[in-house]
Amino acid sequence: MPLNSGCITSAESVLITMQSHAEVLNFLENNPPPPSCHYRFPVISIAPQSLASLAASLSSSSSQPVSLLQVLRRVSVFCRDVLGFEHVYDTTFARHISLLEHAKEFAERKSGEGKLPMLASACPGWVCYAEKTHAEMLPFISRTKSPQQVMGTLVKEWLGTKWNKTPDQIYHITVMPCYDKKLEASRQDFYNEAYATRDVDCVITTGELQLLMQDKGWDLSIPVADENVPCLPPSLGLAQTPTTVAADPQAFPELLMHPGTSSGSYLQSLISTIISSAPDPGALELTTQNVRSADYEEYTLTHRETGQVVFRGAKCYGFRNLQNVVRKVGRDAGVQVGRGAAGRLAGVRGRAVRKGAAAVQEDRGYDYVEVMACPSGCVNGGGQLRPVQQAQTDAEGLSRDWQESGVSLGAEESLPAAPISAKWGDKEWTKKVEAAYWRTLPTPPPTPPAEGKPSNLGSPFELADEFAGRVLREITKAAPLEGKIEWTTKLDDKAESRRQRLFRTQYRAVESEVVGLAVKW
Repeated sequence: MPLNSGCITSAESVLITMQSHAEVLNFLENNPPPPSCHYRFPVISIAPQSLASLAASLSSSSSQPVSLLQVLRRVSVFCRDVLGFEHVYDTTFARHISLLEHAKEFAERKSGEGKLPMLASACPGWVCYAEKTHAEMLPFISRTKSPQQVMGTLVKEWLGTKWNKTPDQIYHITVMPCYDKKLEASRQDFYNEAYATRDVDCVITTGELQLLMQDKGWDLSIPVADENVPCLPPSLGLAQTPTTVAADPQAFPELLMHPGTSSGSYLQSLISTIISSAPDPGALELTTQNVRSADYEEYTLTHRETGQVVFRGAKCYGFRNLQNVVRKVGRDAGVQVGRGAAGRLAGVRGRAVRKGAAAVQEDRGYDYVEVMACPSGCVNGGGQLRPVQQAQTDAEGLSRDWQESGVSLGAEESLPAAPISAKWGDKEWTKKVEAAYWRTLPTPPPTPPAEGKPSNLGSPFELADEFAGRVLREITKAAPLEGKIEWTTKLDDKAESRRQRLFRTQYRAVESEVVGLAVKW
């Protein structure tokens, strides 16, 4: 289960209950028709990890693997044609912006504007845990919004203006691999007081999306038209829209699979930024080391000639590893660290030990840690689909050897699917979801360039950078600048203030209602 689900407060439990597939159906059924002034424009955004879970489930019962793009297209048709959503997006462009802002914040901290090491903030289970039990860690946690909340900002603050809609006239739903994302969406920082609305109105899990499809009799295994055709943003001078995708002049670049981890690639993105901005990128060497398992790895960037450590980071997934990192960060930073899940303060402070220069380089503390509460990260979130196998029991629950009993199936028939077990976190199944996440997308023939447009359009990430620059300029209402605006461009003071409000958040220590020793992790 998600880390935070074992220590949620009663108020948080109510918030989770209010966000469900039943609530989505209730809203859609009671939403007045578009001519009404009370009509709320429904939009849904889907996390790539949720798409991977659906793809793995479909692939397990198919002769051919199903890609994320195919799943996205099929889910999009269901959400638009059956449920009535106006637009369907994946959240990878929002993640791209989150990564850009993340790198900007890290550079600020390196220059003295904040504490190091910087700890990732995309996992709400980790953030809630820190707020309740390790308040001393809050200054280290990145203030950059998660992809879910950046998506909320994009939908209600940027796209809303394109649609001539105010934030309260839009109903934004996200599909996430984690139940704790419901809590994240309910944080006060993500509530628009002026319009009395949240950036994300309702969060459902991957499993709840599957329930929606089951309730409506939708078969996700059936292909839809043009499901292998990518959608290229027309706003960047491109024109390729599958017939199953609604025409959208503001369409985001879709399915940007950032290299690194399936949990967002925060660490790898920082490392790539550091290498690309170095005077001599070829002089830097990256080494990795498993500390305890693949869920706790250290990454060290050194100068080949001098041996100087330029950057040290770690990937830390799962609660046990998370506790070890908290202790290490506290020891290296010399701060008092809470003891145990109840958050009682220990009476010992970390102390810096003087060593020789070589030893100091070798034992240098982290600059950054990618923290996720779930073992194996977001693909193993508590809201993901459970593994399936061919059932070996009959309708009365008795074990059967179907072949020995003389039962034969036709070419079009299959045995009923049943859970392997109710246990969350099946390692073999998680590997299949991970593989589905990274499965190569189909590559369509190149689209001929439009008249007057260059044929060399650059990589998807270059296009995404260009699109992000446009979004930044428009959403912050930046004063005119010469040349192209990049995410690192210094804007005027008012625009920078808006950037902070739109793409960053803050944290507060809270008193937990539970006793730590009673929590079942």
